[in-house]
Amino acid sequence: MEKFAFGFYLGMSLILAIGPQNLFVIEQGLKRNRVFFVCLICALSDFIFIVIGTAAFHYFSQSTSFFDLMLNLLLLVFILNFIWNKLNASSNLYSLDKTYKEEPLSNVIIKTIAFTYLNPHVYSDTIFIIGGFSKDFILNDKFFFVIGATCSSFIYFFCLGYASSYFANFINNRRSWRVIDRGVIITMLLLSIFVLHKIILIVMSMT
Repeated sequence: MEKFAFGFYLGMSLILAIGPQNLFVIEQGLKRNRVFFVCLICALSDFIFIVIGTAAFHYFSQSTSFFDLMLNLLLLVFILNFIWNKLNASSNLYSLDKTYKEEPLSNVIIKTIAFTYLNPHVYSDTIFIIGGFSKDFILNDKFFFVIGATCSSFIYFFCLGYASSYFANFINNRRSWRVIDRGVIITMLLLSIFVLHKIILIVMSMT
């Protein structure tokens, strides 16, 4: 359960950001436009990326110490890039279309897939950061870690879609987002220190 909790917390920390995908989900919720399918596609996509990342890091981490060092350096780069993006994130207020409008399901699916799969942050957060933190767990713990991270995505997206009216007001509150961003940045800084410590240990073992 410890790895489940860590996966859940890490997944929720990474997903708490206002980007095109989240704004799209909120907008569809406000329009009451195929909300279930929008949330399901977003959450299932996260699950697919998390599994791919976990499997990839599991496979490559079985190699030499040098390769393990490269993986940890890659993970550190993505975490620092995440922190940098958070520090430079815009605090603009957002205008959302709240008019009721039901589109054909096919159109909604295409738009949701586009907002999800054309978003580079989805790949960096799920495949590289979440996948990277799973690499040193034993196989059984990896399953719990993946389930925890996936649960955070399902809970987050369905809350975002079905409680869109609340979130629409919340995202325009700069003070609230500053508090959340600071908490996420502190979490990522602590994780970056952990990864840096592992890098130092690997380098020392190689010399």
